[in-house]
Amino acid sequence: MMMGVHMEDFRKVRTEPRRHDFAVGETGRGPSIPSRGLANDPRAGQWDGRRMSKRMIADYKTFIVTDGEGVRNSLYVSGCPFHCVECFNASIWDFQAGHEYTQRLEDKIIDDLRAPWVQGITFLGGEPMLATPVLIPLARRIRREFGHDKDIWSWTGYTWEELMREGETPDKRELLELLDILVDGRYLKDQHDSLLQFRGSRNQRILDVPKSLAAGKPVIWAKLHDQERQVSEIYRKDRDAGEGAQAS
Repeated sequence: MMMGVHMEDFRKVRTEPRRHDFAVGETGRGPSIPSRGLANDPRAGQWDGRRMSKRMIADYKTFIVTDGEGVRNSLYVSGCPFHCVECFNASIWDFQAGHEYTQRLEDKIIDDLRAPWVQGITFLGGEPMLATPVLIPLARRIRREFGHDKDIWSWTGYTWEELMREGETPDKRELLELLDILVDGRYLKDQHDSLLQFRGSRNQRILDVPKSLAAGKPVIWAKLHDQERQVSEIYRKDRDAGEGAQAS
């Protein structure tokens, strides 16, 4: 055993993956990039979902209210090489995790979207921008069958600026143009904030995709509304006020 180091700590150090800034020296990649070892940072075009995707799905959930605005259905794709420290979905970094995407699943997704109370679908992961062989055909079908009556949200570890940079693979832009809302950027544990709406760290943004494409720069979603206080703090203040009124 190493002097002053417990064996459990030693094993943790040895098994912690090394993270790399492959795009070191690039500028204009968006907020909090590079991420100081908290995630892998790819060069333009380094990761190509057309080659990397195994067409695997980690999960599909219906009638969710945490993955975007309104009641939604959520499709979790497998595979993510960003490897953000303390990632909530680290179990599906593997591109072969889960089960294969099938026509039967796609038909169910479309049928589930027909429910009038469902506002739309959300793509999560894993990394949706590296699951384009699945998500582009699905998003196109959604547009054919529903137009823009159902909206499409997606999360990504890429920043908007990285998706727009010269040399990035064209399938990412193709998927992006089918989306309504994009939540962009790596999860950075040193910027974690539980008061944020639909995201985990302060560097991440909720972007209106059509407006951003038209403006040629990131445009924040108009309905953004972060909390100013924890819900528990609000309830505690109301409770204390009620108890004070009763005492008087």
